[in-house]
Amino acid sequence: MSNTPVTRKLAEWIVGLQPSDIPANVQSEGVRTFVNWLGCAIGGADHETADRAIAAFTPFSGSAQASVLGRTERFDVLHAALMNGITSHVLDYDDTHLKTIIHPAGPVASALMAVAEYQPVTGEDFLAALIVGVEVECRIGNCVYPDHYDRGWHITSTAGVFGAAAAVSRLLRLDVEQTVWALGIAATQSSGLREMFGTMCKSLHPGRAAQNGAAAAFMAAAGFDSSERSIEAPRGFANVLSTKQDYSEILDGLGSRWESALNSYKPFACGIVIHPTIDGCIQLRAGLGDAVADIEKVELVTHPLVLELTGKKTPRTGLESKFSVYHSAAVALLYGDGTPTAFTDEMATDPRVIALRDRVSAEARKDVDEDAVHITVTLKDGRRIEHHVEHAIGSIHRPLTDEELDAKFLGQAVRIIGEDKTRKLIALAWTLPRLSNVAEISAACAPASSKAA
Repeated sequence: MSNTPVTRKLAEWIVGLQPSDIPANVQSEGVRTFVNWLGCAIGGADHETADRAIAAFTPFSGSAQASVLGRTERFDVLHAALMNGITSHVLDYDDTHLKTIIHPAGPVASALMAVAEYQPVTGEDFLAALIVGVEVECRIGNCVYPDHYDRGWHITSTAGVFGAAAAVSRLLRLDVEQTVWALGIAATQSSGLREMFGTMCKSLHPGRAAQNGAAAAFMAAAGFDSSERSIEAPRGFANVLSTKQDYSEILDGLGSRWESALNSYKPFACGIVIHPTIDGCIQLRAGLGDAVADIEKVELVTHPLVLELTGKKTPRTGLESKFSVYHSAAVALLYGDGTPTAFTDEMATDPRVIALRDRVSAEARKDVDEDAVHITVTLKDGRRIEHHVEHAIGSIHRPLTDEELDAKFLGQAVRIIGEDKTRKLIALAWTLPRLSNVAEISAACAPASSKAA
């Protein structure tokens, strides 16, 4: 419990921040966050998970107000936010705030993009709202991490609903009291279980966070009230959903210390903690050449969180394989792959992958950093090759460049909307802060067969 009015002070900052108050480096990272999210949303548009969610909700959607990016279907704003939250996360290829393992853009950008088709939004306002939303969800995540996460809550969803509510509240020009209510309405909808990792429900989480956060802002705009201490009250979010509460993580340095500047972007389409292993195994493969066929065993020494999150020994589906360090090591060694093609149903049941996967073992040690791994490969002739990854590619220490983000975007979107449209869309996305109407981007995401194209 805190005597400080945490929720209200956060709302005051959300309302009072001007785009000009945001440092240039933070704005730049915000654009990178948006570009990465957009590519992921299009890349996941044809996934079976999206097909099933769209089939389930189409009969119940309202007016066709906003796009499902990369598809022909249009939904009402709230269902469009849901669908884009699902598609942007289903490949597990999205951004990561490494301090909390929150995937920030999914809940926030999905809500904002849907609203930006409902009412005109400039690129400057969109970018400021995106940065504010990411900042809010990551700070709230910092307040309760790791205890909240360790209890089994999916923090992308539970914190993400606050980010979506904060971001949409800015676009709707809510006042402080209304923004307090929006945060409260978001708080009471905070949910998402880690038990769902490896199933379609994992991507439902950021989708619901986007949908529920946007709904919270619209409800608050209509005068729907809530508790004014929804975060810090004895029966509020932080005390009910966590045994740790550090409210200084929410309020200290607001406007000077930017969590949103610490975002990172995945080079591999799976749980972030597997990335060091994939990185290292791809490097080993380059040196082994044909000797990959002679691997007798692979031994990994990792941080304990790796086995806690990705310890599935025998994944049966592509979604499950994203949470198997054993599968990931095998595919990286055999095929040099960590992109979405490494985590399909077909790859999960590939006999070569299964044979090597079964020869991979992993030991968890607390003295190994989360973005590090030590790999030992033993060949059939007895030779041992050791390799250590201190920081995985894509981490804060080895971030993806803008050019690598472009390549990642191309790799996902070309098969959905074609190469010409993809290249034009990438160029347009980088101009986000200068756009007079962000809906231009939604229109540019439509497949050729769409009437909106």
